[in-house]
Amino acid sequence: MRGLWPLVKVVAGAGILVALVVRLGAQAFVDGLTSIGIGSVLAALALGLLTTAASAARWCIVARGLGLRLPLAAAVSDCYRAVFLNSVLPAGVLGDVHRAVGYGRSIGDVGRGVRVVAIERVTGQLAIIVVGLGVLLASRPTLLGAMVPGRFGGAELLGVLVALGAAVLWTARHPRAARIRTALRSACTEARSGALSRSTWPGLLALSVVTLAGYLALFFVAARVAGSQASLGELLPLLVLGLLAMALPLNIGGWGPREGVMAVAFGAVGLGAAQGLTTAVVYGVLSLIACLPGAVVLLLAARAPVRRNPAPRPAMLERSPA
Repeated sequence: MRGLWPLVKVVAGAGILVALVVRLGAQAFVDGLTSIGIGSVLAALALGLLTTAASAARWCIVARGLGLRLPLAAAVSDCYRAVFLNSVLPAGVLGDVHRAVGYGRSIGDVGRGVRVVAIERVTGQLAIIVVGLGVLLASRPTLLGAMVPGRFGGAELLGVLVALGAAVLWTARHPRAARIRTALRSACTEARSGALSRSTWPGLLALSVVTLAGYLALFFVAARVAGSQASLGELLPLLVLGLLAMALPLNIGGWGPREGVMAVAFGAVGLGAAQGLTTAVVYGVLSLIACLPGAVVLLLAARAPVRRNPAPRPAMLERSPA
């Protein structure tokens, strides 16, 4: 099952994109690619720098809260590389895995390095979920009502709940569950002493809000590039839904659920499913552009000369005196 999961994710993400093309046509994808100009590219790079620097600073706060050393410049470089790898590789998390393992090796404790990165990522995801749910609850209730009952019936909803329950039960009964619980307990202990201490959580909260604002700003730029003239208040709950959809594990480098949810959400409020799909496509391209400095980091690391210890020179044979 574990070996099939990456294939399931790729097939599910590709299936969503194919279904959207069949239902709405390929023109939304073409419009998204052709509408991007130099202004949106510069905005993407600037917002990418903002969100990456904020994520790197959040990582530094978690590490220092646990008594570990992490320079900000190195954290920014590693975060750029991780975001780029997350965007171009199917799993969507391999960049963070690379970042965590590399940091763990640098401090001499891979397990602890992985937990530090996990705490930083969970902190950011919790901010998106909490703020996102707050925005959705504060928005007009017809949004979710228009999306769910009109698209899914009670049988489909029951099927989703049964599938989630089966996944949780399977995870709990799996032989690896004991090790997973042990790792979670260790991470929670370190989170209480690092991420949730009085000296660290205000900074983590502020940086998480900055990161979330950067993501939403990029989504808003994408909506304007896609031709939407709706106000920020109208777009905000839709953009939040797009961010929440990206957290679903059935995607290809972020593509798939985001496009499906945006198409349904825009269509539900009367802005047009095609425009929602175009907005999601523009966001996907701009987010890839925003993390392109990570490709530069990868190239520089690959071209850096490998230091080798010079081979010992053979000892000169001394001539014996005649």
